[in-house]
Amino acid sequence: MPFSDRVTSAWRWLGLEGVLLLAAFLCDLAVVLPASVDSLGPRGRDLLLLPGMVALGACALWARTRPAVAVFAGAATLFASTFLIRATDAAAYTTLLSHVSLSETVAGLELVFFCVRWVRWAESIVGTGTLVLATLLATAYRNGSDSRGLSETMLLGMVLLVAVVLAGLHFRRGQAPRKESAVRDLVREQWPLIGALSLPVFLELYQLLDSNIRALPALTCSLAAAATAVYATRRPLRAGLLLAGIISATSAALWIAPRQYLLGFGALPFTEIVAGIIVVVLLVRSVEPKRAWGAIALMSAAVAFTTLTTVVSGRGRAHMSDLRDLVIAAVLVLGIAVAAGLYFRARDSERRKVVEAAVADAQNSERMALARELHDLVAHHVTGIIVQAQAAKVIADQNPKVALEVIERIEAAGTEAMTAMRRLVGSMRAGGEAVTDQATMDLDADLRRLVESGHHGVPAEADVRVPADLPQEVARSALRLVQESLTNIGKHAAGATRACVLAEVRDGELHIRVADDGRQVVARPAGGSGGYGLVGMRERVELLHGRLAAGPAPDGGWVVEAWLPVEEQD
Repeated sequence: MPFSDRVTSAWRWLGLEGVLLLAAFLCDLAVVLPASVDSLGPRGRDLLLLPGMVALGACALWARTRPAVAVFAGAATLFASTFLIRATDAAAYTTLLSHVSLSETVAGLELVFFCVRWVRWAESIVGTGTLVLATLLATAYRNGSDSRGLSETMLLGMVLLVAVVLAGLHFRRGQAPRKESAVRDLVREQWPLIGALSLPVFLELYQLLDSNIRALPALTCSLAAAATAVYATRRPLRAGLLLAGIISATSAALWIAPRQYLLGFGALPFTEIVAGIIVVVLLVRSVEPKRAWGAIALMSAAVAFTTLTTVVSGRGRAHMSDLRDLVIAAVLVLGIAVAAGLYFRARDSERRKVVEAAVADAQNSERMALARELHDLVAHHVTGIIVQAQAAKVIADQNPKVALEVIERIEAAGTEAMTAMRRLVGSMRAGGEAVTDQATMDLDADLRRLVESGHHGVPAEADVRVPADLPQEVARSALRLVQESLTNIGKHAAGATRACVLAEVRDGELHIRVADDGRQVVARPAGGSGGYGLVGMRERVELLHGRLAAGPAPDGGWVVEAWLPVEEQD
């Protein structure tokens, strides 16, 4: 397997919870590694904090499949790490909770979340209580001196515990299916970007903990900038204008924040810099150049304004003598972001041309196949009809009885020809599958009929809310996507007990979602698989300038989602 494919596979395996753990662990490394070589205490002693962080993170990842066992293993790990730190006098530093690292805090919250979501009530209460007890022991026993106070830690820990328990109850299995929301769809689709943005957010969180509450407005602006960068994947132009306002508001937030809040010698929070790069890339990639450059100019003006106010007021770590270097760095970063956006724009154009060429080739192949089908099915019957009609004409006067028999055979041949023609037309209209031979092009009726008869032994539910005036090509593609998805459920979803089909029009797009609760199998499915199902679906969606997402669901099963524009695009 190529290295890039291995990285992609590992990234997908991590998921959002794994990426958050990785970001928190990298932030911990940024603190532990310098502390292990400083002049305070023996060299390398602080590295004894790492085994507990890694082990507790592994328990959090294990909780995705075995939450009941993982939560007790996490509590045991926290107990063992606490005794190791106490026995070796390692300096356990403070983050959100006193003497508990950020990665341990994130891992503990994820353990509670999975335990509340998936485990039975009795085991969930005992497991969560054991983990809370281990955390209290760690905060009180790891270091002899506590600069923050146990009461403050208990209050903050209680807030975090209540929040994560409520989140686990919200997603608890057995709950009735909820209506999809735009925010949930965006989080599910853009979780790698959210995980990547969590790293600079965690770094700023460290700065907030090292300073005081006056840095909270600046952190709030950074969180808003990160959310805007994620929103830019849907509406880049609107997100660019919004980010310009957030950067301008940051000048007031930095006026309140302490001077040591900014990282390095920057004049802007690191998260806002990263968010700005992402938004610029998306603007150049997908927005008309005239509008994109207008938004980029407005963002650049906001950056210049905030930088000047920060430098002139002396609130940041940069001085007037550093202004030239800051301008050069800003221009360099902007150039890199624009170059990346142009690269992605060119790649998208090239992929579009490749898809169009492939579609043209496929259409030509379909025309040739149709010509062969017409010759084999229709011409054969018509030729027989003509020959027998000529024979009946010759013998009609000589032997009327034989002519009548020939006419009966002509009638039978005509009936066979009509049946073959209807079968061929039905195959052309419905994509070649028998399950859609009776398609009416009424998407609501067709989808409900398809769900009732085409789930291959897996009970299915349909939630269809579509208007009757959908474009024919959109309705036909949506029907084909659902049909292929249900066929794949029957082939690949081992142990599936339910499939759910959602079709609704929202924000000018037809949203199709097909999900099951089965599990993937490595063995070859019955009847074989051509391996072109997802390729065909993606080509159909891209031809309509839509979006397609297919992959394993966080709580098991497989999900296929498509968004097809119902209005013509320029």
